[in-house]
Amino acid sequence: MSARLAGRTLLLALLLGACLTASAADTPRRIFIAGDSTAAEYGPERAPQAGWGQMLQGWFDPAQWEVRNHAKGGRSARSFIEEGRLEAIDRELRRGDVLLIQFGHNDAKREDATRYDDPALAYPQYLSRYVDVAQTHGATPILITPVARLIYDFGSLLDTHGLYTQSVKQLAAQRQVALIDLNASSSDWIRALGEQAAKPYFLFVPAQGKADGTHFSTAGATAVACLVVRDWVDLEPSLKPQLKRDIDCGAPATAAADRAAQAYPSRIVHEADIARDQPGPHGGPGRTTAYSFFADEPALSFVLRKRVLQAGAGIGLHQHHKDEIYYVISGRGLYALDGKQYDVGPGDALLTRAGSTHAIQQAGDAPLVLMVSYPREP
Repeated sequence: MSARLAGRTLLLALLLGACLTASAADTPRRIFIAGDSTAAEYGPERAPQAGWGQMLQGWFDPAQWEVRNHAKGGRSARSFIEEGRLEAIDRELRRGDVLLIQFGHNDAKREDATRYDDPALAYPQYLSRYVDVAQTHGATPILITPVARLIYDFGSLLDTHGLYTQSVKQLAAQRQVALIDLNASSSDWIRALGEQAAKPYFLFVPAQGKADGTHFSTAGATAVACLVVRDWVDLEPSLKPQLKRDIDCGAPATAAADRAAQAYPSRIVHEADIARDQPGPHGGPGRTTAYSFFADEPALSFVLRKRVLQAGAGIGLHQHHKDEIYYVISGRGLYALDGKQYDVGPGDALLTRAGSTHAIQQAGDAPLVLMVSYPREP
């Protein structure tokens, strides 16, 4: 590692560490958001439209972290400042706070002189003012590249923010501040979903004839908020234990290549295609319908089955040499486990360990429907 890179890494750690070592008097720590409509907050009258900043609090205990979302629709890095919105943040910031900064969607609008920022000059200059405000107060600035749009052309996702994304990256390197490349992570997310499957995550209201590839539905805003938190944790791992929700979201840039390299492809089966009428297994009475999912799938380590026990049907007593789980979807049953009987019904999960004996009989008027899973024999 070069001395220059090592210095940047150390400075980044110090800056991010400040938000985690603030004094108890400063709690809860605050997360300020300066941004545009993709991060803004919307009331119920605008549902299902939502911004990722609106969803961010869901990952944080408000007793520890408080999100203050100043993002506003239609604003560029320039117009946000000229309207006094950065000044409002300036008045509130204190040591230990975090300022998330994401613009770019409106900065590219050449037709509007009140918002347009040249990506090579004015745009980074305006963004630098946000960094200055944060650092003046001992807060941590985090620059965020603009979130991707859902715009495809000839089967490829278009990068509509190219020069603005590069400008944010260059500024983060020059100022030695933290960077979340949301343009990259959200692009990977959209590509992994695919054009059609990504549409429900963006704003589409058929009754209003309203559709666009920029603004998010509640689902999209939540997904993008997860990407922001996930990439923030990559910068500051000590943040992870404080989260209320998981951050296992999105997809890596290698997702398409990983899929192509699979020895066996993922797939979907329909139970109607695999239904088999069978007598009760293990010497059980009556008739059952069995659904053996992926029974012919190579290198699968477990068995997944659905079994419907018709009236009077059952699975006979047998001993287990491996673990098995029954899950009752519907109906009622009488379950024998190691010499004792239990009444079971929807929502009950039945674990049989190796060495135990069990059996089950359908009871009542409705069929007993079970999901069954156990390890596949090597």
